[in-house]
Amino acid sequence: MEAINRLFYAYLDEMQMITILLPYSYHKGESSAFYLLNEAEMIPLEIREKIHLPQSLKYVCYSQITPQIGSSYNIKDEYGGQTDLQVGAVIRTKEFDEAFYYSGDDLGVTLRSNKTVFKVWAPTATQVKLKISADEKSSPEYVMLNREAKGIWMVEVEKNLEGYRYSYQACINLEWREAVDPYAKAVSVNGQMGVVVDLEKTATSKPQLPNLANPCDAIIYETHIRDLTIHPSSGVKHKGTYLGAAELGTKSSSGEPTGLSYIKDLGVTHIEFLPFHDFEGVDELNPNHEYNWGYNPVHFNVPDGSYSSDPSDPYKRIIELKQLIATIHSQGLRVIMDAVYNHVYIRENSPFEKLVPGYYFRHGENGLPSNGTGVGNDFASERLMARKFILDSVRYWMEEYQIDGLRFDLMGILDITTMQAVRELVSSLDSAAIIIGEGWDLNTPIPHDEKATIGNQEKIPTIGQFNDWFRDTIKGSTFNLYDRGYALGNERYTEAAKQVLAGSIGVERRKTGLFLNPTQTVNYVESHDNHTLWDKLEACEQDNIEQRHRLATALVILAQGIPFIHSGQEFFRTKKGIGNSYKSPDEINWLDWNRRDAHLENIRYLKGMISIRNSHQAFRLPEAALVRKHLHFLPLPPPLIGYRLSEVEKFGDWQEIITFINPTNERKIVHFPEKTCWKILANSQCASATPVDEIREKCVNIEACSLLIAAR
Repeated sequence: MEAINRLFYAYLDEMQMITILLPYSYHKGESSAFYLLNEAEMIPLEIREKIHLPQSLKYVCYSQITPQIGSSYNIKDEYGGQTDLQVGAVIRTKEFDEAFYYSGDDLGVTLRSNKTVFKVWAPTATQVKLKISADEKSSPEYVMLNREAKGIWMVEVEKNLEGYRYSYQACINLEWREAVDPYAKAVSVNGQMGVVVDLEKTATSKPQLPNLANPCDAIIYETHIRDLTIHPSSGVKHKGTYLGAAELGTKSSSGEPTGLSYIKDLGVTHIEFLPFHDFEGVDELNPNHEYNWGYNPVHFNVPDGSYSSDPSDPYKRIIELKQLIATIHSQGLRVIMDAVYNHVYIRENSPFEKLVPGYYFRHGENGLPSNGTGVGNDFASERLMARKFILDSVRYWMEEYQIDGLRFDLMGILDITTMQAVRELVSSLDSAAIIIGEGWDLNTPIPHDEKATIGNQEKIPTIGQFNDWFRDTIKGSTFNLYDRGYALGNERYTEAAKQVLAGSIGVERRKTGLFLNPTQTVNYVESHDNHTLWDKLEACEQDNIEQRHRLATALVILAQGIPFIHSGQEFFRTKKGIGNSYKSPDEINWLDWNRRDAHLENIRYLKGMISIRNSHQAFRLPEAALVRKHLHFLPLPPPLIGYRLSEVEKFGDWQEIITFINPTNERKIVHFPEKTCWKILANSQCASATPVDEIREKCVNIEACSLLIAAR
């Protein structure tokens, strides 16, 4: 098909509405008549509106017939000039969405013993070709696809094409575009082509994992595959890779456990990995030359090759990631995948935009792509085929890679209906699977009440939300480095600290909370984003820095809800003051195992706190009613906090548990409600589910910047 030399432009903006732009340089922008031309007839258009724009005159015209999307049409003016009718804003209408929604589960490649089936959704294309080659050196072959209902293009090749490279070429608005299959399950190095693979050759089995009765039983440990092992003292052979993260029994230079064995020993339940789907920012052939967190998604259903032992082998990354997940399962731990469905790396280069331009991304009232994510594009999850892609992808990772949960990056960009569907799907596959997300309210053009934000948490009650109220109350504002929170001695945060420690559900005088139940709050003071807690403490020139850091982390573990720990937080991780290290070198981002070895005492203390939490369900009540019934604050002068968990014998060995918190620089005396024998589980120096001491007096000393947990 030859391109037309366009004198003017015409766009199908609704099913029967055509917008025509005549430049003032062309007959002064004036035309009294327009016609829709197909191969058989010329249909006059009704001019309904004329709008003067800076460079052209805009005509809004009505067509008596509905142009068939996927077919070619021209527009003719009164002078005989012609231009092609391009697919315009119609692609973002409800009518288009409903007309072309495809419910099948066979998009992508289906490999059989004697044939290979390719299916791709490209409703606005007038032609689609398959480009295939046996390997990177072979000359490509081209096969025309056949158009089917709902905008599907399909071809059956009577051959088993395992190992073949492939891409699609689609002709849209007279322009040929080449794209990798959005549903590709394997790619060549650096994601240049899709690859046909036989996934049965990569299969692993999933063992029975420890029971997880509710999300509050989880303790999440966030890490990055490369950070975990790349340090020279990690003791890992395959540093920075899937294989390295899966190594067991590794030790630091001083003989202490590292890597996965170390994480297992901490007592956490889940490892959350930063994105491991295919992303830009690291050359897979030279992975040590660059660094990236992975929030530049390209191919959503393919593991990234920079963590593979051989990125040129499409199978290696699949097998090695599955081996990593299987090894984690063998240790009784679960895996949460960081899912970045809210945007793509570069919209214009994305397979979504190339195959169905204008559909998969939101546009503002000005017609330009919206940018609530801050990276140039927002994925339009509310559109039926965009939502379907997310659901299909989530199912694929759950079933094929056997992950145990998902963390949704910038979840507030996504719509509530999609997240409700994700939750329903995930629960049908694994009732214990956890879903958490960043429910920030970002400026994206869908109605406020449709966003999957913290403000709308009551519509997605079984999805956990990163609790910025907890974060900023305990450590101080993330966006003001010098703001000091409760654990940094700021008395102003005392009442808020009580609320967030009780699960942010609203207790005592505060009748309404941030959440309906504690299962919705992900409590944290540090993550991969922003400054580490240590770096904030140093920037604030805080005194008792180690004690305050220990206290803040202990409060994360103790609070009602889901505790979230950033890897290395337990040994005072520093990024040398860099707040956004997404592409900083390894020396900034790695887990420094020498630093870990220097802070074993702090690690033992926090391991003890984890064991205390795990030992009694009173520390992890799943319902707001249970928190309100059993948790009560003691009358102490600010900034001291004391609370009792009473009548909790049905949840564990103890009948009553009391926690005192002292964020000041001075030792404080507090009083127990009753004089009896109190068993000490934690003080400023020790923490253990097995009592470390006992007190029979009515009063007790709480050391500076510390807490005390007593039980009877």
